[in-house]
Amino acid sequence: MEILAGRVLLRPSDPDVTTAFYRDVLGLAVYREFPGGTVFFLGGGFLEVSGRAGEPAERTGVALWMQVRDITAAHKELADRGATIVREPRREPWGLDEMWVTDPDGVRIGIVEIPPEHPLRRDTRGD
Repeated sequence: MEILAGRVLLRPSDPDVTTAFYRDVLGLAVYREFPGGTVFFLGGGFLEVSGRAGEPAERTGVALWMQVRDITAAHKELADRGATIVREPRREPWGLDEMWVTDPDGVRIGIVEIPPEHPLRRDTRGD
């Protein structure tokens, strides 16, 4: 599977407080904002603060995000290799095609394809 990009996802107990910390205290520059989340530049990668921590086992609040060219091919490849797929690929309300797998310790890994029409595929600064 060819990985095109990645980011660290934080699922905090209080998204507003956590977003303010990374923006105002650490001074990270905002890459993009969307309803329910903010993505910050983090050196050669990105840090996304979105959602909210759920069950106690999820309260580490860390997940991995990996962009692929073809989510259907990635799904087949991962299933064939015995990966634990916790959610099949689907189009999310924010326009990305996502599936979720877990590593042996339960760390959630989002496998994402960005459709050609999605704003992440174009420069929106002039809009």
